[in-house]
Amino acid sequence: MNRNVYVANLPPEAGDPELRNLFSKAGSVMSVKILKDRQTGQQRGVAFVEMSTRWEARRAASMFNKQDFMGRLLLVKEAKENRRAGRR
Repeated sequence: MNRNVYVANLPPEAGDPELRNLFSKAGSVMSVKILKDRQTGQQRGVAFVEMSTRWEARRAASMFNKQDFMGRLLLVKEAKENRRAGRR
């Protein structure tokens, strides 16, 4: 069962503590992964937040999609499962 939430349109100043604080309002946050550009090391404006249950992930998506966060409207969805993971 997927417990990950895809978050886009993050402001550049948003970090792990800010995202944990926001998403903890929907439930227990297990991890936060903010994606960075490989060449520049700058944030790409995208993150994955892992919630403790699938229900909390759905709740977070419904609570925070199109909500203002640090001056930007977030795009928040349940992340799609990576069906290719583990295959070779």
